[in-house]
Amino acid sequence: MRLRNAAVAAFGAFTLLLAVPTSASAAQGRFEYTVVGLDGSPLRVVLDNPSSEECITLPEVADPGSSEPAHSPRNRTDATATVFTEPGCEGDWFTLRPFTGYGSERLKLRSVVFSR
Repeated sequence: MRLRNAAVAAFGAFTLLLAVPTSASAAQGRFEYTVVGLDGSPLRVVLDNPSSEECITLPEVADPGSSEPAHSPRNRTDATATVFTEPGCEGDWFTLRPFTGYGSERLKLRSVVFSR
């Protein structure tokens, strides 16, 4: 009888672990992009270990009415990065592979999402 109770308790604990949502994971590594600084010179920005599976609107270029889009992304994370031309992961998109994905100055972006 005790063995059955222990088995039921273990099964219940296991089921509870499966039911608890896991925290959002992060892409490990760096994602870099270039923006135009206030003085007009290029400024390199880095996202370290960005969140995965959620849209990240780049704060420096979030308002299309008052800023030029970012460009020249470098994906040095362990996740695929999909960059978008508009805030909120809208508009045209381009995918950058993990670790070595990059785009030239012609690739414009305002938001990004990382996926495994």
